[in-house]
Amino acid sequence: MNIEEIRFYCLQKAATTESFPFDETTLVFKVADKMFALLSLEVPYSINLKCEPEKALALREKYYFILPGYHMNKKHWNTLQLDDKPPVELIKSLIDHSYDLVVDGLPKKTRLAWNLA
Repeated sequence: MNIEEIRFYCLQKAATTESFPFDETTLVFKVADKMFALLSLEVPYSINLKCEPEKALALREKYYFILPGYHMNKKHWNTLQLDDKPPVELIKSLIDHSYDLVVDGLPKKTRLAWNLA
């Protein structure tokens, strides 16, 4: 899965926006103004994704290309190294998991305002 495919996949999710709030090489995807993915546009390509803490540890043990979140809270974020060509279905499932965690953590009022309820 290349950078454009990942970008397209993220943007298909409801209430998702993209921006460059930190620098010109880190594309950030937000749902209802909350980050769920940070995509590095520089080599080595990677994506930071939110993850349930126990699952995050299990994934790091199972896959050499999943590391603690770079510049993020390492308990709640993983970095997926894309240059190692992780399976497409794994990338998609981790994006989905990150998105769902963020949506589930939103207040009900916010979910309703963004049509996410």
